[in-house]
Amino acid sequence: MKPLLGLVLALAAAGAAAAGPTLVFDAQVTWRAADPRFGGFSGIEVLDGGNALVAISDRGAWARAEMLREDGRLVDLRMTGIGPLHGIGGEALAPPNADAEGLALAADGSFYVSFEAFHRIRRYPDIAGPAEDVPSHPDFRRLQSNSGLEALAIDAAGAIHAIPERSGAWERPFPVYRLTGDTWDTDFSLRRDGTYLVTGADFGPDQRLYLLERDFRWLGGFAMRVRSFRAGPDGFDDEQTLLETGFGPLDNMEGISVWRDPDGRTRVTLIADDNFIVLQRTVVAEYLLSEG
Repeated sequence: MKPLLGLVLALAAAGAAAAGPTLVFDAQVTWRAADPRFGGFSGIEVLDGGNALVAISDRGAWARAEMLREDGRLVDLRMTGIGPLHGIGGEALAPPNADAEGLALAADGSFYVSFEAFHRIRRYPDIAGPAEDVPSHPDFRRLQSNSGLEALAIDAAGAIHAIPERSGAWERPFPVYRLTGDTWDTDFSLRRDGTYLVTGADFGPDQRLYLLERDFRWLGGFAMRVRSFRAGPDGFDDEQTLLETGFGPLDNMEGISVWRDPDGRTRVTLIADDNFIVLQRTVVAEYLLSEG
């Protein structure tokens, strides 16, 4: 083999090996509804094999929607219900205790929601019904007011993982608070990389942790990134960057749901928080996982 040809083939093989898994764009829709409670969505779970979703708002509301598809591809969303999140006593939540940020679906069909300001996690057997208490960690009281428990995910064993938006320093990993039964631990963390902040997380069908992160520039808008990590007994490793956008193409992406469609493909569905600002949109974007 000629030296130059050998070098070209070697570089091509190395590039193919380095490519690895990626998220491939599949669909994007803008979800609209006239209800004044609609907007500010910071958490999402896809249900019924991709035919429905539940989302939560940082103003203390939940919403349900039918996901309309053609040949598996998302083409529209139709809201089927909306209402307030409730407290343990059954009262509708109001500011400053209504800032819902993270949403996770348990194996029994109940939802877990994490909140900022009054940093806490609550369990909802019915997303429209009263909340149930979840034990707290002492650190929660010391989290920044607007940078609390942004991401929530539940693994196959039922352990709850809560991740704050900020780690407290650029070089400090994001702490992962893990609740097993009634006991919290902080044995695990996730490497912090660049100026991205955590906005959402979910365990996929492969039981990897998928982390949604966001960056922002006043003159550029929003950028986002999705990384995934292998979960093991000693923590999270095998970090993979699956998607990283430039500033501007999407919006303020805050919620992530990772699920398997009827054709066996892993899909990642993201939702944007429009901050109830007319210049922003409730974008729902969907990607397919390619193994590369």
